[in-house]
Amino acid sequence: MTTETVATETASTEAAPASPREQAPDDHPLDLERALEAILTVADEPQSLMTLATALARPVAAVRQTIERLVADYDGENGGVRRGFELREVAGGWRLYVRSEYDQVVRDFVVTENPSKLSQAALETLSVIAYKQPITRSAIASIRAVNVDSVVRTLLGRGLITEVSTDGETGAIYYGTTDVLLTQLGINSLDELPKISPLLADGAEGFDDQFQ
Repeated sequence: MTTETVATETASTEAAPASPREQAPDDHPLDLERALEAILTVADEPQSLMTLATALARPVAAVRQTIERLVADYDGENGGVRRGFELREVAGGWRLYVRSEYDQVVRDFVVTENPSKLSQAALETLSVIAYKQPITRSAIASIRAVNVDSVVRTLLGRGLITEVSTDGETGAIYYGTTDVLLTQLGINSLDELPKISPLLADGAEGFDDQFQ
């Protein structure tokens, strides 16, 4: 084999493309807009820019710019379609909300489409909210000594409770009951609820005197 032949074969080998296994994988950056939408869709509390940036390993500035684009998109700016929900900043965080003009539509839908009975856990959580409102999710969990996230979502979905206000410092949401609950109970106001003391095995720990 001549030197020229060896050189030609070597050059051919070097020029041959690497197999798929040998090639470095393509680096497809995560679609930041879609990733933020995914997180905000399941978030129960407003999420700060820092929290979102940390979760997605992205700069805060990039997250802020993307949030601004999503807000404009949902609001129908630049010729787009205005959505039935909005991305709203509350207490230093961001969360998706149904637009206020569609609150009644959603409430009516939930009431008519979810006639099934509430679970025992949901009834207990609803009782705590009814007697202690306005009250935060963490306070409810403290009284019941269990996680109440899914139950609160259920009660919100049924239209039995609503978000009353938000703590300006912590961003915690306060919940209260709605007129739907009064209708379901057949009463005109919360003043008609029975006193709580006789219903508790250990008295009224965690409840105010006005309900005892």
